[in-house]
Amino acid sequence: MLRSPATAAASRTAMPAGRVVLLLSLLIGLQPLSTDLYLPALPALTTGFGASMSQAQLTLTAMVLALGVSQLFWGPVSDRFGRRPVLLVGLMAYALASIACALATSMDLLIFWRAVQGAAMGAGVVCGRAIVRDLYEPTEGARVMSKAMSGLAVIACASPPLGGLLSDLFGWRVALTTLAVFGLVTLALLLWGYQETIPQKNPQALAPGKLLANWLMVLRHPTFRAFSALTTVSYAGLFTILAASSFVYIQVLGWSKTGYGLAMLANSLSYMAGTFLCRRLITRVGVRRAVALAGGVSLLAGTLMGGLALAGVPSGWALLLPQCLFMIGHGVHQPCGQSGAVSPFPQAAGAASAVNGFLTMVMAFAVGSWLGTHMDGSVRPLALGVWFWSAVTALVAWTLVQRHGHSNDR
Repeated sequence: MLRSPATAAASRTAMPAGRVVLLLSLLIGLQPLSTDLYLPALPALTTGFGASMSQAQLTLTAMVLALGVSQLFWGPVSDRFGRRPVLLVGLMAYALASIACALATSMDLLIFWRAVQGAAMGAGVVCGRAIVRDLYEPTEGARVMSKAMSGLAVIACASPPLGGLLSDLFGWRVALTTLAVFGLVTLALLLWGYQETIPQKNPQALAPGKLLANWLMVLRHPTFRAFSALTTVSYAGLFTILAASSFVYIQVLGWSKTGYGLAMLANSLSYMAGTFLCRRLITRVGVRRAVALAGGVSLLAGTLMGGLALAGVPSGWALLLPQCLFMIGHGVHQPCGQSGAVSPFPQAAGAASAVNGFLTMVMAFAVGSWLGTHMDGSVRPLALGVWFWSAVTALVAWTLVQRHGHSNDR
């Protein structure tokens, strides 16, 4: 339920609950849209610019690194000045950077503008998570976040097949132009329907001493470390799929761009199912047990994918079906982890969200960089990578979250 006193929360915003969920879905949906819509075009883009596979993957990894670093800036700025001005500036910059990406004349320029795009996107991602803490107590926040992530899953469902279709029909530049359109539509909806949610602006949020103290406070909190570890390692498994799957399915297995887009649609539908499962599990067994059960799903998915790859099963379905199972577990881990990481910090939700996002994106950058030098023309880097991160996710879900996640389970 709304954070006590409920009347105080209601007075801060007259937004209906459905509007809150819609805006959250669009804000946190910027991230999967900016990757999934683009993935089917990666092999063609590599050929078009005469670039290496590692250079093409830099267009992803540079974006996620900039996304992570920028959150350390956007989070405290939103605590100081409010969520609304940060969102408006960030989304305008995102739309402009997306147009620049579509017009890029070299791989180096595309990498640069993708990094700018990621930095601008950080405003939406960090404020989206902070808004949940502005308005809701931890358990209700996890439920609201899971609803928003169901909306995110709708965006993720549409992105790969749309990206594949646009790339097949018109080329990758049109696919990237679509990102600018989405950014401008989200900006218009924010101008029309978003009211400031921060309970009280913190005038000291940007003071260097206070900023460092907030970051240290966040990092020292065991509940933050537990849930942040969960979101980070689960996302590392997802980013392994994002960074490697287009090359594996299109170049190794010979699938078309549209066919690959449909495969990623199946992944997104599975993620959506996971977010629905998340809400039911939270209601019935609580956050910690929900995460523990999802950890078992993650481990089973990774083991199936890795085992079938080692056995040499020559079928894309041997990858796709375990991937879908992995995404169901991911659909539980992310809402619980993201709301849990910020739950102990009602007065510093922006800073907590920023640190959580920074850690997650730095890990994604490391995963993408490793894959860029280890893709060997087989399915194994993808399959074994997902297996590894699935095992680590299960370990975190069964240990750290069970030991320190109690503050989010009420």
